[in-house]
Amino acid sequence: MIDDMTKIVSVDPENLADSIDKAARVILEDGIVVFPTRAFYGLGANAFSSKAVEKVYRIKKRGPTKPILILIADLKELAPLVRDVPASARNLIERYWPGKVTLVFYAAKTIPDNLTGGTGKIGIRLVGHPVARELVKAVGRPITGTSANISGRPACSTVNALDNEIIQKVDLILDSGHLAGDRGSTVIDVTVDPPKVLREGVVTFNQ
Repeated sequence: MIDDMTKIVSVDPENLADSIDKAARVILEDGIVVFPTRAFYGLGANAFSSKAVEKVYRIKKRGPTKPILILIADLKELAPLVRDVPASARNLIERYWPGKVTLVFYAAKTIPDNLTGGTGKIGIRLVGHPVARELVKAVGRPITGTSANISGRPACSTVNALDNEIIQKVDLILDSGHLAGDRGSTVIDVTVDPPKVLREGVVTFNQ
């Protein structure tokens, strides 16, 4: 049961402007927004604000050595965020982006250390959900895409399933109804050759 209904904004993929603009302003002011991705709701923050990223860690009760993935809205945004894009990554991008696969690269020096968990690596996904895509575009820079749950607890495919600890600490919730909720993105480390599957998701290891 959701205690604070005032934070929830229902969004319609056919008419996004007002809700997206509101959410983008929150993020640009270092606030935190719950937003829909393909399978689950995520926690969106300004990926280039160490202050905002720290909020995400606190809200999720996530260990500081665990990196937080980021979302981009256009493939051309990738190159400045990473040291290089190996051929193996380009093959995976061509086959599985947008959505479905999160690729782990060596982070560029511009990426805040707390976002990488001190690993020097960053997970990036080209976002596929229309609401999430428009949100990243409106913010004008990458946003965090980690799931909107307390670490160790299940991810949520509906707003009603969000933990009240999450609801109390975020600034806005974009409700896009029931999401796919099947499996999250498959996480693949492309800093090694051959690439290594770190987490099997909607794209299977065999695929």
